[in-house]
Amino acid sequence: MTTTDSPPSQTLQAFGVRTLLVGQRIDTKNLEQGSVLATSPLTIRAGARGKAVLFRYGVVVLFDVDPLEEVDFLTSLQRLVTEPVDPPEADELRVHLHPDSDDRVEHSGAIILSAPSPERLQVLADILGKNAVLDHYERRVAQVFDRIDPLAATLQSSGDFGSQGKELLQQIGGVLLTQQRMVGRVEVLDKPEVLWELPSLERFYLRLEDEYELRERSRILDRKLDLIARTSETLLDLMQNRRSMRVEWYIVVLILIEIVLSVIGMVMNSHP
Repeated sequence: MTTTDSPPSQTLQAFGVRTLLVGQRIDTKNLEQGSVLATSPLTIRAGARGKAVLFRYGVVVLFDVDPLEEVDFLTSLQRLVTEPVDPPEADELRVHLHPDSDDRVEHSGAIILSAPSPERLQVLADILGKNAVLDHYERRVAQVFDRIDPLAATLQSSGDFGSQGKELLQQIGGVLLTQQRMVGRVEVLDKPEVLWELPSLERFYLRLEDEYELRERSRILDRKLDLIARTSETLLDLMQNRRSMRVEWYIVVLILIEIVLSVIGMVMNSHP
């Protein structure tokens, strides 16, 4: 990691933080030049006095950036975003600065920083970025479960699932793809690289991780995704069985038709 920090403002007492899921991926390599404050994750200047931390898995965390500057920044970022989310999924909070205090999370949930240094912002942004991704996946998984429940009821009452099965399989496929992306890109349970260079921030990181319940939510999400995967396998088996039964009936019908035609032929031959 490299940093080029500037002295914090002594008049700033609090500032806003906006976390935005803008797409499936951001090409951060094309931004690793110019006003870079730190890398891993990439931290750059944004607006007049703000900073932005960008993650390859599609999340941007903006610190002290006003609304007009945010619009300009996101517009300039569009060309680097794959599969954009429109509008971006956003969350916000305020961070309080206490120069003579430790970095911490209070019991009320308020976040306190001793200084808005790139390293501290990276630690906070890492947690907020993972929280945004978990929020996104939790909503998608909840939508699938909302579809599974009535489908199960239909199967129980009629033994059939009609056109719902194919639609649900498509939705399940999308969720399982996001699971693959989450494991491959987000690495929710991995600590940020900045902690290797500044282990003094680890306690702050662990407190944030506990505040946002990242580990617990990740485990719950894994269990739900596993259930969805097993549901998709069951649906596929049912659909294949239906096709097999349909083919068998077609064969039976063809055999019957052939028998009937043979009988007709025999009757006609016996009565010239």
